[in-house]
Amino acid sequence: MDDSNWVDSDELIQHSSSSKSKVLYSQPKSFKFQQTLAMVETAFLASASSLIWLINTYVPLGIVLRVFFPIPIAILCLRWGSRSAWMGWLVSGLLLTVLMGPIQSILFITNYGLLSIQLGAFWRKNISWEFSIFIGAIISIFSFFFKFWLFSILTGEDLWQYSINQMTSLAEWLFLKFGTLIQPSFLLVQLFTCLLIFINSIIYLFAVHVVALMVLDKLGNPITRPPKWVQIILDY
Repeated sequence: MDDSNWVDSDELIQHSSSSKSKVLYSQPKSFKFQQTLAMVETAFLASASSLIWLINTYVPLGIVLRVFFPIPIAILCLRWGSRSAWMGWLVSGLLLTVLMGPIQSILFITNYGLLSIQLGAFWRKNISWEFSIFIGAIISIFSFFFKFWLFSILTGEDLWQYSINQMTSLAEWLFLKFGTLIQPSFLLVQLFTCLLIFINSIIYLFAVHVVALMVLDKLGNPITRPPKWVQIILDY
């Protein structure tokens, strides 16, 4: 099989053996060796990404494992470029389809899979944390609504309508407790819910950036440097 299209030659990482570079292995001796290494790392990191999702599904640990969902495939993008990252995304989806079924696979690749490619591409190009987190939050919102749409089809119920009705009831109860007779409108509750989803996504992506900063620096694949105020906090 011809491997020439596995990874672009201009996307192969050139690992320097000088003391200024942090690397885990020596510079490859040939282009063929680099292609083989790219395939091996793609298979390994795609499997690692699927395994983290699998463990968290059956042994939920909250945000402890969630922050690591996008990192393995993002490492692929940092090391070998976008083509290997997309291949890792596809392999992860196929592996999860076999292990957990198509629904879990779709949930992963449409949310954390896309996030991992976006983060890896932005880190590779040294795009600022602010813009990276903002775009990632937008992807998370679209993924969230896709999940609601998918589950609504599977259950035959409008889950978004049900959730907004519950939020409206909660808002009315809170207003009543504070002695306010304001009746929240359906549109206002929807906007407030979307705002909460967006804020939650920003907090999550910020946590992912912090974890990636600490982990990938140790692995020799540093990401974009954080804002000064974040660096000051981390220095403590």
